[in-house]
Amino acid sequence: MARGRLPPAMGPLRFDWSGANRRASWRQLGEEIGGRCTPATWRRPLRLELPHGPWTMTLECHVMRAHHVHVPFTRFWAPFLATGTFRCRISRANLFTRIAHWLGLQDVVVGEPTFDHAFVVRSNARDTVRAFCQEPLLRQLLLAERAIALAVQDHAGWLGPRVPADTDLLSIDVAGHLQDQARLRALFRLLASGLDRLVAIGAAHRRPPSFTL
Repeated sequence: MARGRLPPAMGPLRFDWSGANRRASWRQLGEEIGGRCTPATWRRPLRLELPHGPWTMTLECHVMRAHHVHVPFTRFWAPFLATGTFRCRISRANLFTRIAHWLGLQDVVVGEPTFDHAFVVRSNARDTVRAFCQEPLLRQLLLAERAIALAVQDHAGWLGPRVPADTDLLSIDVAGHLQDQARLRALFRLLASGLDRLVAIGAAHRRPPSFTL
């Protein structure tokens, strides 16, 4: 994908019940970008893994059930060796987050008006997350998505594997089951930019973690 050209924002949520189209698209993308596509098993879904520096970035799809509604989403994530306990979540603003803001709940202001209007930023380290968000490419790629959340966390969810104490996860969740290769490339680029940025601000070591997803 040419530098500076981003995919269009997403449309309605889509399920890919059989997974056939997604498998074909991911397999082709993996061959083009040097990734490895592994088929689904009874223990884990279809995956596309892509190396970036000392890290392995993993792409998966899931379906969550919330109030009797099945919600499809696509997740990109990568474990990294953490230097401390930096945590953050950057997600698209909506009516409920704006009401919470009006009621006095404070979010982190990054200082970029367009980004601050579009996203809710929460963190246990305000200065660190502001520094993290100063990367223009990271903000640009986030703004290209209508339904996205980026997080630095110390766990892989209730059903996920146990994460070592020295390891954190950088994750990106996007609504829908993605097949479009241009968007997948852009989101891999976003995850890679986030990993590099964590090193730049001193929140991550540029060494491979012993933990794998």
